[in-house]
Amino acid sequence: MNKVYPDAASALAGIVKDGQIIAVGGFGLCGIPEALILALRDSGVQNLTAISNNAGVDGFGLGQLLSTRQIKKMIASYVGENKEFERQYLAGELELEFTPQGTLAEKLRAGGAGIPAFFTKTGVGTLVAEGKEVREFDGAKYVMERSLVADVSLVKAYKADRSGNLVFNKTARNFNPNVAMAGKITVVEVEHLVEVGEIDPDQVHTPGIFVHRIVVNATPEKRIEQRTVRTA
Repeated sequence: MNKVYPDAASALAGIVKDGQIIAVGGFGLCGIPEALILALRDSGVQNLTAISNNAGVDGFGLGQLLSTRQIKKMIASYVGENKEFERQYLAGELELEFTPQGTLAEKLRAGGAGIPAFFTKTGVGTLVAEGKEVREFDGAKYVMERSLVADVSLVKAYKADRSGNLVFNKTARNFNPNVAMAGKITVVEVEHLVEVGEIDPDQVHTPGIFVHRIVVNATPEKRIEQRTVRTA
C-alpha cells in the first residue's frame, strides 16, 4: 500500500468533506502541519469542527480557516493569540468548547485507544463540569469526559518511513501523537521521508498503523508566534 502522496492537496483529495470533525496537531505554531492546513483551506470544505490546542494566529495556521469561515466550532484549550477568533466568538459566529489542556490530550489519546470515556479531577466544580456526570472515588469527585475521535487528523512529524512510522522533533511532538491516534484517517506532513528500515524501531514515536497518508514538506516556514530577544 502506497501511503506517499505528491502534495498536500492530493493527500486530502477524497477524504475531506463538509461538516467533518478535523483534529490538527501543534501547540501554538510549533509543530503544525502548515501545508496540510493550507490545502484544507483551499479545498473549500465548510462547517468544520476543529480539534486543536488552539487556533493558530491571525492569517496563519488554523487562523487561515477562520478567515474564510470554514470552521463552525473549535474544541480547544487556548485562543488568546487570534483576534479573529475572539471577534467571531464574541459575535456568536463561532462555537467554542473549552477543554483543559491535559484533558484535551487525554480525550484524543483515549479516542485513539478505543476508550469511550474517562474520569478526571480537572474541572470539577467549574463550568467545565456543567452537564457532565460527576462521581466520587475514594472520597474525591471526578468528572466524566468523553473521548474524541476525528474523521480526519492532520499531523506534523519530522521524519517518516514509507510505512508511516513517525519520529517527531523535540517540542514539536506536542499534541501530534495523540492527534495521529485519534483520526479515522490520519494524514501526516513530514520534512524527511526515508525507506522502511532506516528508522531504528526504538526511535519510532508513533507506529505506522495509525498513518494512512504521507506528504513531504521539506521547507516549512515554522513561524514563531512572539519572537523575544535581548537588547543587551
